Amino acid sequence: MRIFVYVEPIDFRNGLDGIIHITKTKLREDPFSGAVFIFRNKRGHSIKAIVYDGQGFWLFMKRLSSGRFRHWPKTPDYGSQSAKLLSRELSVLIWNGNPAATKFHSDWRKIA
Repeated sequence: MRIFVYVEPIDFRNGLDGIIHITKTKLREDPFSGAVFIFRNKRGHSIKAIVYDGQGFWLFMKRLSSGRFRHWPKTPDYGSQSAKLLSRELSVLIWNGNPAATKFHSDWRKIA
């Protein structure tokens, strides 16, 4: 599964249609691809995610009861507005950990 994290904060007054528009225009990705797209608000205490499952969109939101998401991914390449994560890194990010500092076993196979 492909996972994209939009590195800039967005206005959380955006509903599903607004986030789909950001996915198309800012990330230049197809929101109907089945990939997961993750966004955060300006204060950094909430995240929203969308994914298309073949029938419709899922919209997820998590707001921390205290604190903020401290380890939000930075832009990996010049000109890119998203960072790509592995599913295990997304799990760490959602639990407010640092995906970049987490040690994982190496993959047992390479995917071409």
